This record gives sequence, C-alpha cells and structure tokens, in this order.
Amino acid sequence: MPLEIACFNLSSAITALSSGVDRIEFCSGASVGGLTPLKSDFQSLLQHRKSLLGHSIPINIMIRPRGGDFLYTDAEFDLMKTFLTEFSNLGADGFVFGILTPQGEVDEQRCRELVILAAGKPCTFHRAFDQIDNKLLALEGLVRCGFASVLTAGGEDVVVGRSVLRELVVAAKGRIEIMPGGGVRSRNLKEVKMEVKADWWHSSAIVDGSEEADAEEVRRLKRLVDE
Repeated sequence: MPLEIACFNLSSAITALSSGVDRIEFCSGASVGGLTPLKSDFQSLLQHRKSLLGHSIPINIMIRPRGGDFLYTDAEFDLMKTFLTEFSNLGADGFVFGILTPQGEVDEQRCRELVILAAGKPCTFHRAFDQIDNKLLALEGLVRCGFASVLTAGGEDVVVGRSVLRELVVAAKGRIEIMPGGGVRSRNLKEVKMEVKADWWHSSAIVDGSEEADAEEVRRLKRLVDE
C-alpha cells in the first residue's frame, strides 16, 4: 500500500525522498496545519529528487494562503489560483487544498475551479473535510468536483475516527481515494489499518514535537503499510 508523508520543510522532504515513500505532500507552516511552501524550497527539492537516480516520487503541493479557517476572500482565492498555476509550471505533480462555505460544507464551485486549473494533475481535499458534519454527503461533492483523494482522520484523529473512515472507504466505491491521516504513527497504524482497509496512508512521521520527519519512523510506517 502507498504511503504519503507530509513534509513541512525542505529537510523533512529530503528525508522522505531517501526513505522509500510513495508520495510527498510538501508544505510549510506546521503550527497551523500546513501552508503553501516557498517556490525556492520546491525548486531545491526537485533538484534533490533529480539527484536520486531512478526515483520519480510524486510531490504534491499544499495550496493554502494562510492558517485559520477555510473560508477565503476573493483576493485569497485569486492567490490560491496563482499559487497553483505557478507550482504547476515549476513541475508539481499534484495539489492539496480545501475550501468550505460559510455553512460548513464543501465549496464545490471554487474547488471545481481549482481542479480544472490543475489540468489533470491529481488534487487532494485536505483535512478541512474533518470540519464537515455530514461527511458522506460531502464525499459526493468531492467526487463531483473531480478530486482524486481526500485526506481525513474521520474526526479528531484516525484512532478515534476509524469507524467513520471505514464508512467513507465503503461509500467511496473506488471513485475517490480515502487517505487516512491525522495522528497516523507506527504505534497505531496496524490497528487502524485492519479496521479501515484503506489503500493510501498519510503521516508527518514527526515523533519528537518538532517539525522534522523522523527517517526511522518513515521506514517503520512504510514497512507496516506494505505488510
């Protein structure tokens, strides 16, 4: 099964690249759950990836202009479109974003606009999804928007939300990938994996309260998802 690692800085992304992950979610701003990274950091990461002969690990870019809620002004939405276009032109393999309405539902109009702008590059709806009350209904909206996957803990974290995650996997019926993330660590992955039966898994692999992915934790997680 594939493993995605959320990397909040360049050094973590280099660690993930060297540890056998299947995809990187590249962002900044760990303290607020992820923001759009610097273009210069992404370009450096691409150079590191190029230096690993035979490696073509996809790098998805977080498109989020600020921390806080997921309601964006017109100016902020325009900035998100600019970010997506710029990173796409630089060579991003996919994108991660999420926009909600004032009613706490998926903003399908704006999300669809970004998915279309991505021009076929896969898009993940991030953990803004966990703020939505009716997740099964919201899932249908994400399918309509054209998202390839949704990152969700099913609630507060994957251990608490594992029954909801299982419901979502069943409801998705292969139309969209349910990617559990939010507290996934090697200490709990086996238990959650057995119940949820998802294909993709997501973790930051941070074990010490810092912003750095731990190489050994990444390797442990990869072994567990492959079992």
